[in-house]
Amino acid sequence: MRQHTIAHLTASQFHGGPERQMLGLAGALPDCFRTAFLSFAEGGRCEAFLTRARAFGHRAIALQHDTPHFLRMARELSDRLQRLRPDVLCCHGYKSIIFGHRVGRALGIRLVAVSRGWTAESPRVRLYEAIEKRVLRKFDRIVAVSSSQAAKVARAGVAPSALSVIRNAVNVPTNYEVDDTARDFLARRFPVPPTRIVGAAGRLSPEKGFMVLVKAAAQVCASDPSVGFVLWGDGPMRDTLRRAIARHHLEGRVLLEGFHDDVQRFFPSLDVLALPSFTEGLPNVVLESLAVGTPVVATSVGGTPEIVDDGVNGFLVPAGDALAMADRLNVLLNDDRLRQRFGENGRAQAQTDYGFEHQANHYERLFEGLLCPSRQASTAKLATVSPF
Repeated sequence: MRQHTIAHLTASQFHGGPERQMLGLAGALPDCFRTAFLSFAEGGRCEAFLTRARAFGHRAIALQHDTPHFLRMARELSDRLQRLRPDVLCCHGYKSIIFGHRVGRALGIRLVAVSRGWTAESPRVRLYEAIEKRVLRKFDRIVAVSSSQAAKVARAGVAPSALSVIRNAVNVPTNYEVDDTARDFLARRFPVPPTRIVGAAGRLSPEKGFMVLVKAAAQVCASDPSVGFVLWGDGPMRDTLRRAIARHHLEGRVLLEGFHDDVQRFFPSLDVLALPSFTEGLPNVVLESLAVGTPVVATSVGGTPEIVDDGVNGFLVPAGDALAMADRLNVLLNDDRLRQRFGENGRAQAQTDYGFEHQANHYERLFEGLLCPSRQASTAKLATVSPF
């Protein structure tokens, strides 16, 4: 059987959720698919991801030219792709989608765009996302990570026949135990060790809703000062959040721990994971929490309701509602049996529906449909299996 090369083009700034998805897929695809990674340099920050990819035995290339040198970017990417000769180019993020389409189409490469969500966090990002939406219409296939995101992509003018829903995946450990050293490490970060710990992780930017979580933490800690909150991540709102923590007298109760590329190791040690976002594609942190039996309180936005079953493996609350989030957090924090039941339900769901092998089966069908005309009919069926 001929081996096909799948190339992923991204603009990685750290080893985060999308990067874990790419590596997990590469590891789960059958041997007839070989994976390579290319990333725009992003000031050298791409090496965190590319080094990890090389450690798994994949070819990983850092592109030297970046914005605003658009012609040099296109020429270098074209040269690299001609040497690599991929059968399919998968593009992640607006920069890769915009430039990957232009170069890949000129070289006759089959093109797949992966649409994870749009943040509209700044005028610059809104401009690039607007261009991306127009360019998506020209791809051979578009993969949306949730039904909610697929509906947004369809409203941007993408033909339903080109659109598939393939959800994010997670490594689900066969056996796992709470790492007491990780729990002790977290507890020692507080001036007074908490009895229960709520965690949250993500980029510290407006759309992630961490200001709402700080307000919810103030409500929770007012009723039970023994609860502690840990926020992992970095971004433009770090100083704003620090001031809000001080304003609500939460120093020592709400910790800003910065970015950690291995934050998932702490998730089994949490009592609850909170996700206060205003927008999401399909949140990796929720999948990673469910996989280790940690219940979730999350906002009902984007694809989150597709994986958080309200009252079964977690709670859903309206975006921006700090009182509702505080109420649901209090319910879980004060009920050990409910946390255990939610955790068991979430873990069972992750094992059944969200392993990388499950995801890879869908991608394999998609790639075969692109590369083998006789399989086009079955691939077209894939687009209609997941409703949006």
